[in-house]
Amino acid sequence: MKKSTDADLAMSKSAVKISSDLLSNPLCEQDPKFLEMVMALDTAMKRMDSFNQEKVNQIQKTVIEPLKKFSGVFPSLNMAVKRREQALQDYKRLQSKVEKYEEKEKTGPILSKLHQAREELRPVKEDFEAKNKQLLEEMPKFYSSRIDYFKPSFESLIRAQVVYYTEMYKIFGDLTQQIDEPGLTDEQREKENEAKLNELRALSIVADD
Repeated sequence: MKKSTDADLAMSKSAVKISSDLLSNPLCEQDPKFLEMVMALDTAMKRMDSFNQEKVNQIQKTVIEPLKKFSGVFPSLNMAVKRREQALQDYKRLQSKVEKYEEKEKTGPILSKLHQAREELRPVKEDFEAKNKQLLEEMPKFYSSRIDYFKPSFESLIRAQVVYYTEMYKIFGDLTQQIDEPGLTDEQREKENEAKLNELRALSIVADD
Protein backbone atom coordinates (compact mmCIF):
# COMPACT_ATOMS: atom_id res chain seq x y z
CA MET A 1 0.00 0.00 0.00
CA LYS A 2 2.77 2.45 0.95
CA LYS A 3 4.71 1.68 -2.23
CA SER A 4 1.58 2.18 -4.31
CA THR A 5 0.82 5.62 -2.84
CA ASP A 6 4.46 6.66 -3.21
CA ALA A 7 4.37 5.60 -6.86
CA ASP A 8 1.15 7.59 -7.44
CA LEU A 9 2.72 10.71 -5.95
CA ALA A 10 5.90 10.28 -7.98
CA MET A 11 3.84 9.94 -11.16
CA SER A 12 1.79 13.10 -10.57
CA LYS A 13 4.89 15.08 -9.54
CA SER A 14 6.60 13.98 -12.75
CA ALA A 15 3.57 15.05 -14.79
CA VAL A 16 3.66 18.51 -13.17
CA LYS A 17 7.38 18.84 -13.91
CA ILE A 18 6.85 17.88 -17.56
CA SER A 19 4.09 20.45 -18.03
CA SER A 20 6.19 23.11 -16.25
CA ASP A 21 9.16 22.34 -18.48
CA LEU A 22 6.96 22.64 -21.56
CA LEU A 23 5.87 26.12 -20.45
CA SER A 24 9.49 27.28 -20.58
CA ASN A 25 9.93 25.75 -24.02
CA PRO A 26 10.77 28.30 -26.79
CA LEU A 27 8.03 26.76 -28.90
CA CYS A 28 5.43 28.28 -26.54
CA GLU A 29 6.77 31.77 -27.26
CA GLN A 30 6.51 31.21 -30.98
CA ASP A 31 3.05 29.67 -31.02
CA PRO A 32 0.37 31.32 -28.82
CA LYS A 33 -2.06 28.52 -29.61
CA PHE A 34 0.43 25.92 -28.42
CA LEU A 35 1.12 28.02 -25.33
CA GLU A 36 -2.59 28.02 -24.51
CA MET A 37 -2.70 24.23 -24.81
CA VAL A 38 0.36 23.78 -22.60
CA MET A 39 -1.07 26.15 -19.98
CA ALA A 40 -4.27 24.09 -19.95
CA LEU A 41 -2.17 20.94 -19.56
CA ASP A 42 -0.13 22.49 -16.75
CA THR A 43 -3.29 23.51 -14.88
CA ALA A 44 -4.74 20.01 -15.31
CA MET A 45 -1.54 18.32 -14.07
CA LYS A 46 -1.41 20.56 -10.99
CA ARG A 47 -5.06 19.80 -10.24
CA MET A 48 -4.32 16.09 -10.65
CA ASP A 49 -1.32 16.34 -8.31
CA SER A 50 -3.39 18.21 -5.71
CA PHE A 51 -6.18 15.60 -5.67
CA ASN A 52 -3.59 12.82 -5.68
CA GLN A 53 -1.96 14.33 -2.59
CA GLU A 54 -5.36 14.50 -0.86
CA LYS A 55 -6.01 10.86 -1.74
CA VAL A 56 -2.62 9.75 -0.40
CA ASN A 57 -3.09 11.73 2.83
CA GLN A 58 -6.49 10.16 3.40
CA ILE A 59 -5.18 6.65 2.74
CA GLN A 60 -2.27 7.30 5.11
CA LYS A 61 -4.60 8.34 7.95
CA THR A 62 -7.44 5.86 7.45
CA VAL A 63 -5.67 2.76 6.09
CA ILE A 64 -1.89 2.68 6.54
CA GLU A 65 -1.77 4.03 10.11
CA PRO A 66 -4.56 1.70 11.37
CA LEU A 67 -2.73 -1.21 9.74
CA LYS A 68 0.44 -0.31 11.64
CA LYS A 69 -1.46 -0.09 14.92
CA PHE A 70 -3.16 -3.42 14.33
CA SER A 71 0.13 -5.14 13.48
CA GLY A 72 1.46 -3.85 16.81
CA VAL A 73 -0.96 -6.20 18.57
CA PHE A 74 0.80 -9.30 17.26
CA PRO A 75 4.02 -9.02 19.32
CA SER A 76 2.10 -8.82 22.60
CA LEU A 77 -0.20 -11.64 21.50
CA ASN A 78 2.75 -13.82 20.53
CA MET A 79 4.37 -13.07 23.89
CA ALA A 80 1.19 -14.23 25.68
CA VAL A 81 1.28 -17.48 23.69
CA LYS A 82 4.93 -18.02 24.63
CA ARG A 83 4.20 -17.36 28.32
CA ARG A 84 1.36 -19.87 28.19
CA GLU A 85 3.67 -22.45 26.54
CA GLN A 86 6.32 -21.93 29.22
CA ALA A 87 3.70 -22.32 31.96
CA LEU A 88 2.54 -25.56 30.30
CA GLN A 89 6.07 -26.98 30.27
CA ASP A 90 6.53 -26.13 33.97
CA TYR A 91 3.16 -27.71 34.75
CA LYS A 92 4.01 -30.92 32.86
CA ARG A 93 7.41 -31.18 34.54
CA LEU A 94 6.00 -30.89 38.08
CA GLN A 95 2.99 -33.10 37.25
CA SER A 96 5.39 -35.80 36.07
CA LYS A 97 7.32 -35.44 39.33
CA VAL A 98 4.13 -35.90 41.38
CA GLU A 99 3.12 -38.96 39.36
CA LYS A 100 6.56 -40.50 39.87
CA TYR A 101 6.21 -40.27 43.66
CA GLU A 102 2.62 -41.52 43.53
CA GLU A 103 3.81 -44.71 41.83
CA LYS A 104 6.39 -45.46 44.50
CA GLU A 105 5.87 -47.31 47.75
CA LYS A 106 4.26 -45.00 50.27
CA THR A 107 7.02 -44.77 52.82
CA GLY A 108 7.51 -41.80 55.13
CA PRO A 109 10.19 -40.05 53.02
CA ILE A 110 8.27 -40.70 49.77
CA LEU A 111 5.05 -39.30 51.25
CA SER A 112 6.95 -36.21 52.38
CA LYS A 113 8.41 -35.72 48.90
CA LEU A 114 5.01 -36.33 47.35
CA HIS A 115 3.45 -33.67 49.55
CA GLN A 116 6.22 -31.23 48.70
CA ALA A 117 5.85 -31.94 44.96
CA ARG A 118 2.10 -31.37 45.12
CA GLU A 119 2.66 -28.07 46.89
CA GLU A 120 5.07 -27.01 44.16
CA LEU A 121 2.62 -28.13 41.50
CA ARG A 122 -0.43 -26.22 42.79
CA PRO A 123 0.64 -22.60 41.98
CA VAL A 124 2.20 -23.67 38.68
CA LYS A 125 -1.00 -25.44 37.68
CA GLU A 126 -3.10 -22.41 38.65
CA ASP A 127 -0.79 -20.12 36.68
CA PHE A 128 -1.04 -22.29 33.55
CA GLU A 129 -4.83 -22.59 33.81
CA ALA A 130 -5.16 -18.81 34.19
CA LYS A 131 -2.96 -18.10 31.16
CA ASN A 132 -4.69 -20.79 29.11
CA LYS A 133 -8.16 -19.47 30.01
CA GLN A 134 -7.16 -15.92 29.10
CA LEU A 135 -5.95 -17.00 25.66
CA LEU A 136 -9.03 -19.13 25.04
CA GLU A 137 -11.18 -16.07 25.74
CA GLU A 138 -9.08 -13.45 23.93
CA MET A 139 -8.01 -15.27 20.76
CA PRO A 140 -11.55 -15.69 19.33
CA LYS A 141 -12.30 -12.04 20.18
CA PHE A 142 -9.11 -10.94 18.46
CA TYR A 143 -9.83 -12.86 15.27
CA SER A 144 -13.47 -11.78 15.09
CA SER A 145 -12.61 -8.13 15.79
CA ARG A 146 -10.29 -7.82 12.79
CA ILE A 147 -13.28 -7.55 10.41
CA ASP A 148 -14.88 -4.72 12.37
CA TYR A 149 -11.47 -3.07 12.76
CA PHE A 150 -10.60 -3.04 9.06
CA LYS A 151 -14.08 -2.41 7.64
CA PRO A 152 -13.90 1.42 8.05
CA SER A 153 -10.43 1.39 6.46
CA PHE A 154 -11.66 -0.53 3.43
CA GLU A 155 -14.66 1.79 3.09
CA SER A 156 -12.40 4.84 3.33
CA LEU A 157 -10.04 3.39 0.72
CA ILE A 158 -12.92 2.81 -1.69
CA ARG A 159 -14.30 6.33 -1.13
CA ALA A 160 -10.86 7.87 -1.70
CA GLN A 161 -10.45 5.96 -4.95
CA VAL A 162 -13.95 6.89 -6.16
CA VAL A 163 -13.44 10.60 -5.39
CA TYR A 164 -9.99 10.59 -7.01
CA TYR A 165 -11.02 8.91 -10.26
CA THR A 166 -14.19 11.02 -10.46
CA GLU A 167 -12.06 14.14 -10.22
CA MET A 168 -9.59 12.75 -12.77
CA TYR A 169 -12.48 12.22 -15.18
CA LYS A 170 -13.55 15.84 -14.72
CA ILE A 171 -10.00 17.20 -15.03
CA PHE A 172 -9.19 15.37 -18.24
CA GLY A 173 -12.67 16.04 -19.58
CA ASP A 174 -12.10 19.77 -19.08
CA LEU A 175 -8.63 19.49 -20.60
CA THR A 176 -9.99 17.74 -23.68
CA GLN A 177 -12.53 20.52 -24.21
CA GLN A 178 -9.83 23.19 -23.84
CA ILE A 179 -7.30 21.73 -26.25
CA ASP A 180 -9.63 20.04 -28.70
CA GLU A 181 -10.34 21.85 -31.93
CA PRO A 182 -13.95 21.47 -33.05
CA GLY A 183 -14.54 20.66 -36.68
CA LEU A 184 -11.35 18.67 -37.17
CA THR A 185 -11.50 15.05 -38.24
CA ASP A 186 -9.55 12.38 -36.39
CA GLU A 187 -7.14 12.24 -39.33
CA GLN A 188 -6.55 15.99 -39.18
CA ARG A 189 -6.00 15.86 -35.42
CA GLU A 190 -3.53 13.03 -35.86
CA LYS A 191 -1.56 14.98 -38.49
CA GLU A 192 -1.53 18.09 -36.32
CA ASN A 193 -0.34 16.15 -33.27
CA GLU A 194 2.37 14.49 -35.33
CA ALA A 195 3.55 17.88 -36.58
CA LYS A 196 3.80 19.16 -33.00
CA LEU A 197 5.68 16.04 -31.97
CA ASN A 198 8.13 16.52 -34.83
CA GLU A 199 8.77 20.06 -33.64
CA LEU A 200 9.44 18.77 -30.13
CA ARG A 201 11.75 16.03 -31.44
CA ALA A 202 13.79 18.68 -33.23
CA LEU A 203 14.59 20.40 -29.93
CA SER A 204 17.94 19.72 -28.28
CA ILE A 205 16.27 18.68 -25.00
CA VAL A 206 14.76 15.61 -26.67
CA ALA A 207 16.99 12.52 -26.79
CA ASP A 208 17.35 10.61 -30.05
CA ASP A 209 15.38 7.37 -30.35
